Amino acid sequence: MESVEDFKLKLLGRNIAKARKAKKLSQNELSEMLDISREHLAKIETAKRGISIGLLFKLCTTLNISEQILFDFAEPKQ
Repeated sequence: MESVEDFKLKLLGRNIAKARKAKKLSQNELSEMLDISREHLAKIETAKRGISIGLLFKLCTTLNISEQILFDFAEPKQ
């Protein structure tokens, strides 16, 4: 059974990918802006790796979004 923490990491990763795509950025482009590898970003987006709070803040600044957007875990509207 999946833990609550793992489930929330998946939702956070989904929201990061969604925010990146809304800005029309590839993983390569965003990872360069964040000074991390594309593989690192891919693992964050797929919840195979957590994200540090510092990188989370840098991501929000880079994408010009609030942290609240990334932590909106409501079910997507169909």
